[in-house]
Amino acid sequence: MKRTRTATLLHEKKDRITAVYADHHGNICDAANLQGLGRVGTLNVSLHPDELIPLPDSADLMFMPSHKAVGLRMDGCEEEINGTAVAAILPQGYTRTHLPAFHRTDDTSLLPLYGYTAVLSYRGQLWVTAVYTDENDKWDPSNYNGTGLKKLVRRTMKELPHNRIVEQVGNCSLNYHCLTAQNLFYRRWECGVPTSPACNANCLGCISLQSSECCPSPQERITFAPTADEIAEVGIYHLSLAPDGIISFGQGCEGEPSLAADRISDGIRKIRSVTTRGQINMNSNAGYPEGMRKIVDAGLDSLRVSMISARPESYNAYYRASYQLDSVKESIHYALKHQVYVSINLLHFPGFTDRPEELHAWQQFFRELPVQMIQMRNLNIDPTQFLQVMPGAEGMPVGTKNFMHLLHEEFPQLVIGSFSHYVAKMP
Repeated sequence: MKRTRTATLLHEKKDRITAVYADHHGNICDAANLQGLGRVGTLNVSLHPDELIPLPDSADLMFMPSHKAVGLRMDGCEEEINGTAVAAILPQGYTRTHLPAFHRTDDTSLLPLYGYTAVLSYRGQLWVTAVYTDENDKWDPSNYNGTGLKKLVRRTMKELPHNRIVEQVGNCSLNYHCLTAQNLFYRRWECGVPTSPACNANCLGCISLQSSECCPSPQERITFAPTADEIAEVGIYHLSLAPDGIISFGQGCEGEPSLAADRISDGIRKIRSVTTRGQINMNSNAGYPEGMRKIVDAGLDSLRVSMISARPESYNAYYRASYQLDSVKESIHYALKHQVYVSINLLHFPGFTDRPEELHAWQQFFRELPVQMIQMRNLNIDPTQFLQVMPGAEGMPVGTKNFMHLLHEEFPQLVIGSFSHYVAKMP
């Protein structure tokens, strides 16, 4: 896998979408005689200019080893290109609508956990198949990884000595470039507070723990259980200092936070005994209702529940959990009943999420549980592995844009975005 931002577009067909590929020198070239394609599920499909946006400045380009680029000939037949498929990795705030078109070779090694997005040549430039779903000023990469970050990390470690959470997020900031971790040291916005080394699910695309035969995880899970005092110390520090301050349990470097309900709930009470500032959030699979109730009762302000599907068969195939989807619904119902702002972190995969049966299940879900927001999140996973594990399609996908439109049409109060925003405590 090689990252690159170098592109050599050999031809400019201003009114035609053409396929791109990486040659053996690592240059990204366009196949001038082949129409560019995208992919939904297992199908490579033609694209219209309305489905493209210019490649965002903060996006990365990646090669896809063992995946041949393909395009469409004038006679309507696919042609494999003598070059590697290229994907864009989009910044937060963009939702992909198509995967890169490819033919996979016999190599069975899995791709790393990234959200692969189709890249095409159009009007002499690189474009991608995506929609802009949320403002991302606070999450713009230019706001992070500054030259003074190491100094800021040392400052906070000096101010909060011997706090293992601070040590953990300091490592995440400097070595994994985690944005929510860095916000603790920048004293602003949403700050991650990891709490739980354990999990009650074995997600196919877990970013903190993978089995040895799978692809490597992009970050390491914490190996300790922070005390309520450590949680409170970080929470008081951040919420007292940060504008639009949020502390979030349930980060990429941990398991399921509701399993640490006793320590988190005690920590929340300690925080709120000192300051009423800011917002206390939890990112969770919501599969442990007993723990969820304790945390909600302690004073949780907002809850983001990660879900791949509202259909039990699809949900179970991905999460491989010790709980059932009904437990997730029970937790969400309790949170809504107690005025917690609830959003669904919808792990989106083009050609799966927008299947008619998946859409129907989500419509039923939102009729039963009127959550306030959907956060569209590009699922980071090898596309072939994902579709081999998930249930087969029962109908043709309706398209990502249409999926979002139909949900918003029926549920106009439902905010469709990409990430958590600062929200006031519900009355």
